[in-house]
Parts: sequence; C-alpha cells; structure tokens
Amino acid sequence: MAGAALQELRAGREAKTVIIGTAGHIDHGKTALIRALTGIDTDRLPEEKQRGITIDLGFASLELAGPDGLPVRASFIDVPGHARFVRNMLAGAGGIDAVLLVISAEEGVKPQTEEHLAICSLLGIQRGLTVLTKIDAVEPARFSQIQASVERFLSSSFLASEPVIGASAFTGAGVDELRRELGRLAARIGERNPDSIARLPLDRSFAIKGFGTVVTGTLLSGSVETGQELAVEPGGRSVKVRGIQMHGRAAARADAATRVALNLSRVEATELRRGDTLVEASIVTAVDTVDVQVNLLAGASALKHRARVHFHAFATECMATVSFYGQGPMEARDSRLARLRLAHPTVLLPGDRFVLRQGSPSATIGGGVVLDAHPLMRVNKARTQEWLEHFLSAQTEEQLALRVRRRGMAGVTIDELRGETGLKEEAVRAQLARLTQSGKIHSPAAGRVLSRESLLEASAVVRRELERIFRQTGGAGVKRSALKSQVPLRPDVIDSVVRRLEHTGNLRVSGEELLPPGTERAGRSLDQDKLDAIDRVYRKAGLVSPSPGSLAGEMKIDPSEMRRLISVLLREKKLVRLGDDSLCVHQEALAELKEKVRSLSGRSIDVALFKELTGVSRKYAIPLLEYLDRERVTRREGDRRIVF
Repeated sequence: MAGAALQELRAGREAKTVIIGTAGHIDHGKTALIRALTGIDTDRLPEEKQRGITIDLGFASLELAGPDGLPVRASFIDVPGHARFVRNMLAGAGGIDAVLLVISAEEGVKPQTEEHLAICSLLGIQRGLTVLTKIDAVEPARFSQIQASVERFLSSSFLASEPVIGASAFTGAGVDELRRELGRLAARIGERNPDSIARLPLDRSFAIKGFGTVVTGTLLSGSVETGQELAVEPGGRSVKVRGIQMHGRAAARADAATRVALNLSRVEATELRRGDTLVEASIVTAVDTVDVQVNLLAGASALKHRARVHFHAFATECMATVSFYGQGPMEARDSRLARLRLAHPTVLLPGDRFVLRQGSPSATIGGGVVLDAHPLMRVNKARTQEWLEHFLSAQTEEQLALRVRRRGMAGVTIDELRGETGLKEEAVRAQLARLTQSGKIHSPAAGRVLSRESLLEASAVVRRELERIFRQTGGAGVKRSALKSQVPLRPDVIDSVVRRLEHTGNLRVSGEELLPPGTERAGRSLDQDKLDAIDRVYRKAGLVSPSPGSLAGEMKIDPSEMRRLISVLLREKKLVRLGDDSLCVHQEALAELKEKVRSLSGRSIDVALFKELTGVSRKYAIPLLEYLDRERVTRREGDRRIVF
C-alpha cells in the first residue's frame, strides 16, 4: 500500500505535509536515527562533522503512506541536544506539528530529555512518538528496565498515550515500524488554519552563485507563490519570490505547513538574520510589546515583576521585560497575565507560543501564549487586565468583537483587524458579517467598524452637536464638512452616524447639507437670500470689511439675527474671523492676499510696507498680518515679517 501511495505522490497527487522535530539529550542518536529513516545526514557544518554532535538545525524529509494509503510527506527538523545549544533547538521547535523524542536505551532519561520535553509542552505540541535508540547496545533486560522508566517519565506528559518504539540506527531494527507509526501519527495531525495569511520565520539566509539570496524556514501559515511580493519584518523591506524549492524539488507554490527554501530578489543575504519573518506586505508588522499568558515550570524560581528574561518564539531570540497584571511575584506552576516588552521587534500573533529562559544558570523556566500583539497604549492597567480575562474565555468571533469594542468611538478598519489577527481579508469580513447580523457590531460596507455601544455613543455626540448648531442657526442647517471640523470623531465614523440618523428619521440630508428632521428646502429660501446678500457685501468689500453690527443696520436685520447668519457663513468657510468677533473677511479676499504676499518670497516687510501694498489702515493691517503668520505665509521677527 505504501508503494502505491508513493507512486501516486510521484504522479503529482498532492501530499499532506507535517513538520516533525527531534528532541532529546546530546548523543542519544537523533541525527543517526533521521539518517536511518531518510538517508540524509542533517549534520551540515564542518564542526558538526568533526565533533560528531549537532550544533545547529538540520533538515531532512521522508515520503510516507498514512494508514488510509494516502501520501504523507514528513519534514524533519533535527535539533541539537547539548545544553549550550538549546537556543538553536528553540529556533527549530516553534513551528513543528509533532515531536520525535529520542532517548538512548543505554542512558535513559537525562537532563536535556526533561528540558526538551518541557519546551515542547510550553510550545503547545500535543502529538509525537518516543524512540528508544541504540537497542543493539543493551541486553533485553536492560531495555525492559529503561522502557519502564521512560513510560513512568512520560506518564504525566502529552506523550503518555503515544507509542514508545525501540530502534537501532546501526542495525536498522525497528526503523520500518517507526516509519509506519510516523505515517499513523501524520494522519492524526490536523491542517493549519486556512484563514491565516502567509508567515515564514527565517532560520537561514545565504547566497548561491547565479541565484542570489536564498532563505529557508518553516511556512507557518498561508501560502507563497513564485512572483509574489512579500515584506521582511522588522523593517517592512519589500522582496519578491523568484523561486521556491521544497524537499529538493522546484515548485510554483508552497502551502503551510512545510519546510521551504525561497530565492529572493531585492535583498542581500547579509541583510537578513535568523528571526526575521516574511509576511504579506502592509498587513502584519513586527511588534515589541505583547500581552500574554505566562506559565512557570515546576521547580523554577519565583519570577519578579519587571524581571529580565530570554524570550524565544519561532526563530527569534531576544531579551524581554516581564510586567505582571496583578500583585506579587509569580511562583512555580503558576499561570499569570503579563505584558512583555521585547528588546528586538518580532512578528507575533495571537495564539503564538513562546519560551522563557533565565541567563544564569542557563535554564528554561516557563513560557506561554500570546493573547494580544497590539495592546492599546495609555489604557488603565485594570481595564486591560479585565479585557484580557474576557479575551481568554471568548470564542474566536467574540474575540474579534472584543477587539472592535475596545476601540470605542474611534472604531477600527478591516486592515487593522487583519494586522491584529493575521487573518485573510475574507475571513475577517465573514466574521464581521456574522457579528453584524447578531447586532454586536456595526459594520458598514466601507469605513470603520464600531461596536453597537460605541455607535450609539458616537450618535449621541453628533446629535448633541447638531442640536446646538440648529439652535444657534434657527434651523438653518450645517454643511457636513463643517460638522466634521467641530466633532472630535473620525470623518468616516461621522459619515456612518449621519447615515444612521438619516435612516432613523433624526436628520434630513440634502447633498452635503444636514438639516433638522422635517425641514423642507423651500422653507429656507428667505434665510438663503439673506446669506447670499451678506456674502456679496463681504466679497465686494475685500480686505476692508464691515463689522456685523454696522452691516445689520445697513441691511435692516436684527443684530442677533445677523450674528446667527454670520455664524452660518463662518461654518461654511465663506468668511474667516480675524481677531475679535467684529472683523470677518471673505475667504476669496484672503486667498488673493496670500498669493500677493507670497510673490515677495524671501523679502522682509513691516506694517508700513504692508499698508502700502494692500491699501488698508492699521486697524486691518495688524489682524491681517497675524493671520498670515498663522497660515505660515510670513514669519514674525520683531517688528518685521519674513515672507516664506
């Protein structure tokens, strides 16, 4: 059956791919076992060959058949077992689906066996196999003794119910059985989230003559295609995928989860470092502050507030400061909410797992899961803690609703939600559509998304301002642009509120003009005649404009009514107020003045020269010069102005 499956695979049938990482103490036979399984020696560095130990990550692949006969491709990441190279082990362990825990039948469980298994648990790995290697070197009684001790060691771990297989890389004993068990294991591993965007943490970068920059890594999510534009984070540098290789074969496309090598253009290999991440451009960016849930291992020392630790996530390693929500230090076996401030920005998303290590003595002390990679700054600590507690217990769609709700009346765009969640646009829109249908959020076809509570709050703010304007103008209405200049909300939020107020009958919209409900356009004709007449007077007066009081007498309009009409023209930006309430100038006259003065660029002018230039008296000259200063047409230096 396995042979038929492999034939189908070679014929082009799509194979399921899983990532399997080795774990275990130094010299327990991890690399030899992978070589026996795949025929590939994962020790690639000269020093590794010379010393006979794995120092950095090694990679190999194996084509298998699942129990149903369908093809499976296993990508192996061989990690170092020596305590000094745990940081390299962590660089490869972050993206794996299952672990191959390797324990020598000669030595049994050793310190790095325990630490590697603890790391796998912290990283949320739930599948794997245990292999007792070097069985050819021990007597059957010794093997049975070691097997029993290993099963006791695994009894409280996620490997307790998984097979323990004896094997020898030297004689080949047990290797075929291990291949069959690997096929069964791979069949039980679920698919990666198809709604996630492409994300590839880099573990190697190098140059190949004739090709240029090549990078390798585990494609955590999404897919990558030849010709695709990606960004390198941190920094947002744009790159293009020139070629893709998987398991030594060229491909036009790679899907998660798989080991890939990408040939990139627009970037030199020396510009990239382990821990950089390839992502879809302008969607996900590197962050240096994340809110997390931390778990401390049994036997670890208490972790104090604002402690400095070594942070590991995927291929990234950096220092981090831990700030706890709640009081007191964190004790062993405890679980706490915390904020991590990273010394080096890295790409992190909700659900990502991480490991924390102490520096001296070097040891793994705990780890956890990222809850929020974009925490809102300048928010009360107690409020943030409450939000995180709700987030922890919420289902996926409710988590998205919480992200919308916390933005308040500012709302949030779909692209911002994609950046926070790492989801594809269609997945975010589908969740928002269901939340809109349930009434939890307001999701217009365009613009910002608000929670229902925030939309009601924003509506109240806009209604209060409209009512104030309508009282002041006697129901004359207001331009939409004028409303936006007076209400401290985003313009697209105001547009959403205006549409809602119009739909509910609380506002009448006529083009760009907003009117009280029930107001007819014809009912404003007398007001409009007065407004047009006042506008003509100010346009004709130019810079030497009349005061509202004197104009009220000339036009036989009540002074309070004149003030109301002037307010309308000011909101419509036809008039501009200079200095006190008595001096208003038409915007056309001011526009002409700015052009005239700008023609003197680089020159110095004083009040006398300005009066001569404009023909106005000092009463008008001083307010006009102050206006030009505010508009950055001139810059005052003592009694003179310099024209920009």
